[in-house]
Amino acid sequence: MARMNFYRLPASAMFAARCDPRFHYCTYVPESYDPEASRTYPLAVLIHHSKRDAQALRDRFTAFAEAHQCALLAPLFPCGINGEDDFNNYKLMRHAGIAYDEVLLGMIEEVGQVFRLQTEQVLMYGFSGGGQFAHRFLLRHPDRLRGISIAAPGTVTLPGDPRGWWVGTGDMEASTGAPFDPGAVARVPVQLLVGAEDTAGGMTIRRGSDFWCEDGANDAGATRVARLTALETALRGIGAAPERQDLPGVGHEAEAMEPPVRAFFGRLLAD
Repeated sequence: MARMNFYRLPASAMFAARCDPRFHYCTYVPESYDPEASRTYPLAVLIHHSKRDAQALRDRFTAFAEAHQCALLAPLFPCGINGEDDFNNYKLMRHAGIAYDEVLLGMIEEVGQVFRLQTEQVLMYGFSGGGQFAHRFLLRHPDRLRGISIAAPGTVTLPGDPRGWWVGTGDMEASTGAPFDPGAVARVPVQLLVGAEDTAGGMTIRRGSDFWCEDGANDAGATRVARLTALETALRGIGAAPERQDLPGVGHEAEAMEPPVRAFFGRLLAD
């Protein structure tokens, strides 16, 4: 294990990832962590939304981390990696030659070398842009997940849909390096969250967007509520049993999603 220092415990500074220093992360480990002890801690990975609020997101989960003796990892995938208009990069998981899922796995390996963590399977949560990355990570790496909470994604990849990535999983092996495994995905505990009032327009994907696909870019629905329903239906179609919550009176609000996430993760950690 790496030497502990002021910058690491309990809430770390923002570190450059050794696997690719363009990307960064911060962590939190419970105050009970003792570098000389043998105890290991579960790990929850928190994926930021489009505003890249990684540290603030981490900080909102520290009380959960203490209550459940769970470590936190919050990656930062900056805008502008591939030009000044590059805002959506990580959401598609693979973009402009960068495998953002592999970058995240590198971060997980790195923090596992610093702290005694249960890194083979992690909890994961993402809201909005983070929800886009998170559910695609589920489709590509179900074996690495102890459970996942997907909140209000703006676009969805439908498991079992024969169309190509990112709309469906028909060519997933060619696009991401591994075939779609419906049985493995179905075994992962999944929570789906959205604000019941998250029905604003402006969700149409247009030609020229990073998300444009000729075959079905807008077929999942016109709102985040509709798109989450399409994802839920597809997951149920492969045998998964996602827990769905539409939060009454809530629009596209990040912090409103988090209490049910913490409750869901708490139940999984208690099992």
